[in-house]
Amino acid sequence: MILACSIFSKPSIAAFSLSTSTDFYTVDTNAGLTFSIRRTDNGSSTQSPGDIASLKVNGVKYQNQSRGSQINSGFDWLYSNTSSVSVSAQVINTNYIKVTVQAGDLTHYYMARNGYPHIYMATHFTTEPSVHGHVRYILRMSRSLLPYGPEPSDISQTVSTVEAGDIFALNNGETRSKHYSNMRIKDWQFIGATGSGVGMWLVRDNYEGGSGGPFYRSLLNQGSATDQEITYIVNYAQAQTEGYRTGILNHYTLVVTNGEDPTTPDTSWFSNMGLTGYVADSGRGRVAGVGISGRDTNFDYTVGFANTTAQYWADANPSSGYFSSDDMLPGTYTMTTYKNELAVDTRSVSVQADQVTILNSFSINNDPQNTNSIWRIGNWDGTPNEFLNGDKLTTMHPSDVRMSNWDPANFIVSTTNTATFPAYMWKDINNDHIIYFKLSSSQLAQAHQLRIGITCAFAGGRPTITVNNWSSAFPSPSSQPSTRNLTTGSYRCNNTTFTYDIPASAWQSNANDWNILTVSVISGTSTTGYLSPSISIDAIDLLD
Repeated sequence: MILACSIFSKPSIAAFSLSTSTDFYTVDTNAGLTFSIRRTDNGSSTQSPGDIASLKVNGVKYQNQSRGSQINSGFDWLYSNTSSVSVSAQVINTNYIKVTVQAGDLTHYYMARNGYPHIYMATHFTTEPSVHGHVRYILRMSRSLLPYGPEPSDISQTVSTVEAGDIFALNNGETRSKHYSNMRIKDWQFIGATGSGVGMWLVRDNYEGGSGGPFYRSLLNQGSATDQEITYIVNYAQAQTEGYRTGILNHYTLVVTNGEDPTTPDTSWFSNMGLTGYVADSGRGRVAGVGISGRDTNFDYTVGFANTTAQYWADANPSSGYFSSDDMLPGTYTMTTYKNELAVDTRSVSVQADQVTILNSFSINNDPQNTNSIWRIGNWDGTPNEFLNGDKLTTMHPSDVRMSNWDPANFIVSTTNTATFPAYMWKDINNDHIIYFKLSSSQLAQAHQLRIGITCAFAGGRPTITVNNWSSAFPSPSSQPSTRNLTTGSYRCNNTTFTYDIPASAWQSNANDWNILTVSVISGTSTTGYLSPSISIDAIDLLD
C-alpha cells in the first residue's frame, strides 16, 4: 500500500482533514485525493444528500457536476414514501474519517484513512430498497479525463438503438451496452477506467452479501460521451437466480492510482469504525476440504456455499481438489461443487465462529457426462461456450455483425464440429434445428432416452423434439428469471435437463438410414425476434 500512497504529489497545504460547510462535508485524504459529500437537499432530481458531489485528484475535478455519484438514482429515492436523508461525519482516532448516510432502512458509509488515496465505502440495509428493487453504487466520473474503460460498454459513438433503451449499435453494426461489461463475479476483484496518469478502480469485498453465486454476471460500466460510470452491484435483478440477502455489511473501495492496477486495500481497521453489521475475523469460521475425487481434469471446479444470509466460494486445486473458504459467517450452508458452472455434487456443511470445519475427501456423484451415450453434442459443464458464437455471448448482442449466422447447416453426428451447433436457439431466429444420426442394428431394437441440457431460457422457451415421424409431448417450461438474459450478456440462469423417452418404433428400420432429430423451441409467449422464446444449450446426447 505504500506505493499507492506515494504516487500523488501532496501540496504543501495538504493535511488529513474533515471540513464542514452548510451543504457539504469535505474530506482531504492527505494523499492527493479530496472529496465532498452533499449534506442537504438542493431540490435537484439528479442530486441527493449523501452523494459524492466533488472528487478531485491533485486538484483536478473528476466528478460529474450535474449528477452525483450515488446508490441507484439517489439516497432520497430508495424506499417508497421515504425521501428524508440524514448525513453526519466524524473524525475517529485522528487517522480515520467516517461519513454516515442514513436513508430509510439503508445505511451507507464513506471512509478515509490518512495518507491513502481511497474512498472506503460500505452499505448495510435491513430491507431491500423498494423503488428500483436493487442496490448498486454508480460513480459518475468525467469521460474526458477517464476515457479508457471496457470497450463493450462504450456507448459514446453509437448511432442507433438495438433493444430497449440500453443496447446500441455503431455505424459498422457492432453493438455496445452497459450489460456487456460483465464478468463472472468470481473472475474479477476490481473494475475501473484510466486516463492520463490516473486510474480509478472499485475494488470489491468477498461479495458475501450479493446474490447469484460465483458465476453471476451483471453490468459493471457504461462509458457515455460525457461520463465514465463505474458501477458496483450489491444485488441486481438481471438474470437473478436466488433471493437477495439483507443484513450484511457490503464494502467496496474506490482506489485511485497513477494508472496501474490496484492492490486489495487493508480493511482490518473497520473494526474501530462503529459500522452497522461489521463482523470481525474472530466471529467468522472456515471450511477446508481435503480433496474431491471423480473430477474431469479438463475442467475447473468451484465449491460454492450459500444460505439465506450469505454466499461464498472457493476454487478447487486442479490436482487434488483441495479447497478452503475463509472468513465465513457462522451458519449452515448448502455446499455445491461445480464442474465449470454445472452443479455436480450437493451437500450440507456447518460453520462455527473462530473454528475450522475440515471435510474428508468426497467423490462427485452427479456428473451427467459420466452416463454412457451413443452420441453427445457439447460438454455437460453448465455453459454454451463450446458452441457456435459461444465466445461472444457475454460481450455483444446476438444481432452483432461479428456473430456467425445463427442458423447454420444441419448437424451430422460424428461429422459436424460441435462449434457449428448454435449456442442459443430462438423460436423466431433459428428454430427447428436438425440433427442427423445413425444407429446400429442392436441400438435400433431398443428405446433410448434423449437429454437436452439448457443453462437459461427466456419467455417460457423450452425444447421439444421430433424423431422421424415420432413427436415428443410438450414439456413444461423450466423455472428461470423473467428478465432479458440471452440478449444482455448472460447465459447463466437455472441449469435444467429435459429428457425424452423415445420408443424403438421411432427409429429408422435400417442401420444404414439416417435418423432425423428436429429440436424446436416452443412457448405460449408471443414475443418476437431476439426476444422471442429462446434457450441456451449446455449439451445434447442420446443415451445408450
